[in-house]
Amino acid sequence: MTSKQLRRAVEALDSFAIETPSWGFADTGTRFGKFFQDAAAIDLNDKLADAGHVNALTGCCPTVAVHVLWDFKPGQDPKAVARLARKHGVKIGSINPNLFQDQCYKWGSFSHNDAAVRQHALQHCFDSIAIGKAVGSEYVSMWFADGTNYPGQGDLRARKHWFEECLKALHQKLGPKQTLLVEYKPFEPAFYATDIADWGMAYVHAKKAGKRAKVLVDTGHHYAAQNIEQIVAFLLDEEMLGGFHFNDRRYADDDLTLGSIDPYQIFRIFHEIHSFATERRAPEIAYMIDQSHNEKPKIEATIQTVVMAQELYAKAALVDHDALRKAQAKNNVVDAELTLKRAFFTDVSPALQAWRKANKLPADPLAAHRTSGYERAAAADRRRRRKELGLKQGGSYA
Repeated sequence: MTSKQLRRAVEALDSFAIETPSWGFADTGTRFGKFFQDAAAIDLNDKLADAGHVNALTGCCPTVAVHVLWDFKPGQDPKAVARLARKHGVKIGSINPNLFQDQCYKWGSFSHNDAAVRQHALQHCFDSIAIGKAVGSEYVSMWFADGTNYPGQGDLRARKHWFEECLKALHQKLGPKQTLLVEYKPFEPAFYATDIADWGMAYVHAKKAGKRAKVLVDTGHHYAAQNIEQIVAFLLDEEMLGGFHFNDRRYADDDLTLGSIDPYQIFRIFHEIHSFATERRAPEIAYMIDQSHNEKPKIEATIQTVVMAQELYAKAALVDHDALRKAQAKNNVVDAELTLKRAFFTDVSPALQAWRKANKLPADPLAAHRTSGYERAAAADRRRRRKELGLKQGGSYA
């Protein structure tokens, strides 16, 4: 690694932050069952403590995404939650409303054919936006389970129109510093027609909602053969890319640790972002993790993802854009491809070590976690509290 590469990689690391999810520290798992962990968080205090621990070890996870129904009790003071987060060395990040858990959402939320249900969903979102304003959150992140399972079950165009109306109403409630993120997913739990099934639908809905609505790309929410970096490049060029939910997947929404299946894909996504920055300006993007681990220890999995994200982001910063553009101008396919691969295969560990040393962080965050005794102490404390609270293994007091 040359001194120039070292400097570029360290500069990239200085600008990179990624948000951890509160639900990633609790006993969440697959659609079919959960394998409980003694050290899993019981309540919001535990989740924020775990997130603060990860941030203290990695130095790049200053915010925590929260799920309104899971993290905020009725009548709870949001500002008290913000103070609790600061106590643990983090801030509340994106606000995630829940539009899939209540029984009234059986036939949809924003696309339900009953206006009363749509209003119920909207009110929950309005309340979530108010919580976001109180805690200083800049992002309201929207994912919908809405869709149909059988042909003819619903009026597809009517459902689209109801979505447009609700998203516009939601946008009008945003604070001046808040952004509405519209996420998409091709299938599950709807298996015939998901109401926001791809980036194009999300793009149209966001454009119609208002100027502060953008598209959120979940790296797991794509069919296996889709070119995610092309989607990213398109959204960047349209200035409609608002954020990411990072994970990895073999088939679909598998919630695997980042880079465990295809690190080169994440590198290519980061390359498109760096490339855009060299031509225009650094885009404002919310980098977030969306993972719920059922087998790996929660904190270890989160650290793995964070460290991998830092490594791939640093590698992507090393692409020689001048050389790449020259090769592209000559239609030199081999040299263009090799330009990317040289950066991908560059060992950026010297830059990571330099950056961590400069920020007084552990040289190896995962090893530091394992020797800290944090997980062992958390497991003992949480076993005791579950017993005192009369909670079954895996129960949540949040």
